[in-house]
Amino acid sequence: MTLEIAETRDIALCRELRRVVFTLEQGVSEADELDDMDDQAVHLLARWDGVPIGSARLFVIENIGKIGRVCVLAQGRGKGIGAELIRASVRVLRGMPGVGKVQLGAQVHALGFYEALGFQAFGAVYDDAGIAHRDMVLALER
Repeated sequence: MTLEIAETRDIALCRELRRVVFTLEQGVSEADELDDMDDQAVHLLARWDGVPIGSARLFVIENIGKIGRVCVLAQGRGKGIGAELIRASVRVLRGMPGVGKVQLGAQVHALGFYEALGFQAFGAVYDDAGIAHRDMVLALER
């Protein structure tokens, strides 16, 4: 089994992966899932043996790299694909000029997953599309 993660311009494919995970599985409305950030973002696509299995969306606000809309289809979970997507996202953001830290909004049940990748939670729990989240940060070493 081979995992490949690369930047993609196929936003429609990334949106379809997100629709399956967020809308169909987690009950997030399409209105909450879709926004105007896709055209401004860098999209990473994970392929497992050539088959699209997950994606992540990256953008920068001031000196903060943001990771969002991270998803892995059910058949790919438990294989380390999500962790590799996050590591690839951090590498891409580290390579962008001026980015000093990376932030994301984690679903509360996934805090331990992100902590194992070096992220630290901060701030209060908040509701995002009906799901409890908490912000997390990772300082980038240069």
